[in-house]
Amino acid sequence: STDHRGTPEYPGRTVTLEPADDEICCGVAYKVSNKEDIATAITYLEVREKQYDQKLSVDFFKELTDSTPALTGVLVYVGSSDKKLNVNYLGPAPLEEIAKQIVRAEGPSGPNRDYLFQLEKALIELGCEDTHVMELAREVRCVLSKEPNGS
Repeated sequence: STDHRGTPEYPGRTVTLEPADDEICCGVAYKVSNKEDIATAITYLEVREKQYDQKLSVDFFKELTDSTPALTGVLVYVGSSDKKLNVNYLGPAPLEEIAKQIVRAEGPSGPNRDYLFQLEKALIELGCEDTHVMELAREVRCVLSKEPNGS
């Protein structure tokens, strides 16, 4: 993210959904019914998610064991790894490198570390403990603990 949790000089790391066969993504879906509310929500999302180059319509399941979706046609913003289409895509990197990027990145929406810690908390509250997110949050805390001011 160069517009919310980072800058072009110090891009932030945010969650990017990428297409992947047979993978599961835990999260929350919001149903918006009123036409006026839909327009407002889409306008907001088009700004917030503008760095992603694809929009997909997916099925949403309440439980991992469900065979019938609770909702169909759920809008998700997806980022491809094609740098021509998604210029802000940072891609995979060693955990330590990502942690250092997160520690130094800050944008108009605040420090990138706050985004990561809020994501970690939200996933735990959803009962969806993502190993990568948990390890990354631990590594960021480790990097922060070694800084002179202990940010």
